[in-house]
Amino acid sequence: MPPGRLAGVLSSLIHRHHVPGAQLAVWHSDQLSVAEAGVEDGDRPMRVDSTVPVGSITKAFTATLAMLLVADEDLELDSPIGEFLPELRGSELGGLLTLRQLLGHTSGLPSDPAEHCSSRRDLLGWLRPDLLVCAPDTAFSYSSVGYALVGMLIEEATGMPWQEALETILIRPLGMTAAFIGCAGREPTANGHAGRPGARPRVVEQMLAPVLAPVGGLALSARELIKFGQVHLGNPCLLDEATAREMYAPGDTEPFGLADGWGLGMARFHGKRTTWLGHDGTADGTSCHLRIDGEGQTIVALTTNAVGGAALWSAVLRELRALGLDIPDYRARGERARRVTVPDESRGGYRNGELEYVVETDTEGVVCLTVDGEVHRDLALYDCGTMSVPDPATGLRADCGRIVRDPRTGRVTALQVGGRLAERVSR
Repeated sequence: MPPGRLAGVLSSLIHRHHVPGAQLAVWHSDQLSVAEAGVEDGDRPMRVDSTVPVGSITKAFTATLAMLLVADEDLELDSPIGEFLPELRGSELGGLLTLRQLLGHTSGLPSDPAEHCSSRRDLLGWLRPDLLVCAPDTAFSYSSVGYALVGMLIEEATGMPWQEALETILIRPLGMTAAFIGCAGREPTANGHAGRPGARPRVVEQMLAPVLAPVGGLALSARELIKFGQVHLGNPCLLDEATAREMYAPGDTEPFGLADGWGLGMARFHGKRTTWLGHDGTADGTSCHLRIDGEGQTIVALTTNAVGGAALWSAVLRELRALGLDIPDYRARGERARRVTVPDESRGGYRNGELEYVVETDTEGVVCLTVDGEVHRDLALYDCGTMSVPDPATGLRADCGRIVRDPRTGRVTALQVGGRLAERVSR
């Protein structure tokens, strides 16, 4: 992977996809190649050590730390979390939920907390059983609330704030440099950006409640993401074989719309020859990606400081495949999927915690999907069950989820959007 070639590819792609700056790092055959292109913000060039908010890739770090504590018997995967969190001791949720469910997104908890939940006290006071979108262990529903609870479990087990525990047990032993959002520490150097193609990108401020730091509070360079990926190649060997096997094993529920499978903190992507692990992350105006092939001893990391980074990632994958790397790109919709009519019975409202989804037809007869007040026109449904809407950043169609039916009655009971289940609440 010649760095000069990577840099040339990256420089060309950021202009094509209207991304101000990006970093690309590839570890293959014990060699590291790193390239950066564009700017952090304004006239500041993107550097190899620029720290970019990596969003939900933070969850993979939080999960790895939790599994290290499981290996040391400081936490237990299948014990009720109420045994570890004093605020939930004796409560219905405390006796119902486990760390395994939280890590694998099978807890049934809603995706995001209410806006007023900025602290541990706020979040635990807001949680109640009727907020569950499904019974635990019955379906996959991506939940940041669940990872906020994982952060609390880490704090109880270590006696340290999540940030301090992460730095002490994982970041510093790996020789990594990290910045943090939503908690004390060095601020990220690269700002996020938003804006439509052709328009001057505008800087987006990072907004993250402190209680959600274990969910999306890290800012890292692509090179540092490679160091983290090496942990999951056994170099250094922090996770013992049994713990690693437990972490990577796919669960029984389907993470539709996000990946081919999901372990305990790691997504699984099926390539032609091997299965890759990884995680994607979107912060305010950033899009970042990490993939790890344990069999091929390969790691790929991309950080971008714009919402168009997801489309850039797909383009990077095509370029790397041309160089011989079999990196899978998950698609919920098959190549031969055929568009069909959106059924009238799917019209109505759906809810995931505080998030509201509405499927409706506008005054011009166009079917729309409204997500928390934001309208996405021209909702498409395909014969494979997948839905898509035009991406507001690129105008290209992007898979967004599916309609969920009761297997016994065939009635529409939910939507699954971005891996998140939303229960039917009105017709």
